[in-house]
Amino acid sequence: MIERRVVITGLGCITSLGESHEELFESLCQSKSGISYIESFDTTEYPVRIGGEVKAFDVGRYLNSREAKRMDRFTQMAAASAIQAVKDSGLDFEKEDKHRASVIVGTGIGGIKEIEDQHVRLLNKGPRKVSPFCVPKLMGNAASGCISIEYGLQGPNFCVVTACASASHAIGEAFWNVLTDRSDICITGGSESALTPVGLASFCSLRALSTRNEEPQLASRPFDKDRNGFILAEGAGILILEEYEHAKKRGAKIYAELVGYGATSDGYHITAPLEDGSGAAKAMTVALQQAKLNPEQIDYINAHGTSTQLNDAGESKAIRSVFGDHAYKIPVSSSKSCLGHSLGASGAVELITCAKTIEKGIIHPTANLQEVGADCDPKMDFVPGQPRETDVQYALSNSLGFGGHNCTLIIAKI
Repeated sequence: MIERRVVITGLGCITSLGESHEELFESLCQSKSGISYIESFDTTEYPVRIGGEVKAFDVGRYLNSREAKRMDRFTQMAAASAIQAVKDSGLDFEKEDKHRASVIVGTGIGGIKEIEDQHVRLLNKGPRKVSPFCVPKLMGNAASGCISIEYGLQGPNFCVVTACASASHAIGEAFWNVLTDRSDICITGGSESALTPVGLASFCSLRALSTRNEEPQLASRPFDKDRNGFILAEGAGILILEEYEHAKKRGAKIYAELVGYGATSDGYHITAPLEDGSGAAKAMTVALQQAKLNPEQIDYINAHGTSTQLNDAGESKAIRSVFGDHAYKIPVSSSKSCLGHSLGASGAVELITCAKTIEKGIIHPTANLQEVGADCDPKMDFVPGQPRETDVQYALSNSLGFGGHNCTLIIAKI
């Protein structure tokens, strides 16, 4: 088989920090927070009243009203991000073989808002009043399906659901799809809009969220000694993956090359990670092996970094396990310190951040980091304070999900 290379040629995102990859990255570098009081529903009786809410999203900028009304919010944001990414890539699918173009998009929860809305209709008005669009709106695969329909693409088209690792697994599978010559182009990433009454109540009951209601912008504190839970957020991130020669032939801008993908399972607990971080460590090792890299060649790690006690401690141990003493020389930062945690979308948004890091030669800081927790190893460099200008040749991104899912992606400067 001819050895193929896979590159990133388009970026699109909708997040609590804005509706472009430029705005996202600039805000992260400035430690600007997208976390605020939730406005979309009444949180008076909730122990948590803050989140990474996307407040100014106007789907009418991307889709006509007829299309939009048939989509749950998570699908709307995925479609909007895909439209951004395709435009950014310069692709014209009318000039492409549509059987060689695929769509693989992840979500952790899918159309939870539609489920909630239609359940209320069922209780108040009876079964005959449940919307005929309920099923196509709540489906987890609605985002990938709608994106494929938008461009008439006829290659592989499916959804990945692995909780907070969903987007990264989708990107990893898209990588294999292009690498193994099943497609030349893949639209991939993840989307989530679980910042809903039931979504928030569920995570509150799980006691996974920060309760710093009085200081929302300071509430997400990855690796800090005073961290006390993650911030539930929403958003979407979509990337265009393309075979290198195909991209080169059409003169596409290339952000980075995707060179490594590692996926493992803890096989341990439905919500808690292995305390020693060995599952995450193995995912990083597998990705390094595929990329044919030594650990010392990694210049930057975008951590899963949720701001929970167990995740941050376990991920820190995993990094030290894989990188040894070099772990103390690698800048490690968490985008969730500003964005909150958008669950099944987070891995895509964070890989976009890594691509921008390589493009701009700037590592964004971990916001709100005052003192590294002893369980996270204070000798590690979690990039507190200011952004850092540096040449990044290889960037690694981790995503870890409930269910014991671990995923690592590695991209390279080209």
